[in-house]
Amino acid sequence: MTLPSYPDPTGAPDPSLPGATPFEPGAPPQPGAPPQPGAPPQPGAPPQPGPAPLGYPPPMGYPGQPAWGPPGPQGYPAYVYVPTRPTNGMAIAAMVVSIASLLVCYGLPGVVGAMLGHTARRQIKERGEDGDGMALAGIIVGWIGFGISMIAIIFFCVLIFGSWSSYDESGDF
Repeated sequence: MTLPSYPDPTGAPDPSLPGATPFEPGAPPQPGAPPQPGAPPQPGAPPQPGPAPLGYPPPMGYPGQPAWGPPGPQGYPAYVYVPTRPTNGMAIAAMVVSIASLLVCYGLPGVVGAMLGHTARRQIKERGEDGDGMALAGIIVGWIGFGISMIAIIFFCVLIFGSWSSYDESGDF
């Protein structure tokens, strides 16, 4: 049984292979042999690529688009701060009140959420703020919740008052 031969971790060629020469530190390289790592390039040889830079690879952009903006001072990529518009607080309140009215109070306070939503939409148009979708959600959910609660109240009133009309003084139904 023959053991497989593994390459020498120092990079020296295996002397048992044909055409291999033993590695001697400081010995001149053989003609046609690849240069040893860290060795100065031979005169007249083409320049060898350097080691790969450490860190992340360069960012990829869309084809035909630069990956970064124009370079800023000292060659750093330009960073452009884009200010965000504030969200209208009344729009958030409208949505929260409308949803909470459905979950907690059967939709009756949904009219408050709907009114907050209408006021928030007017403020958003005047001030140029964000939150129009939340205000609209507050309006829709608030009016739907209020409508459902009104239908339920009318149903229970008819049920209660309808049973009184069939009540007899003698106690029989």
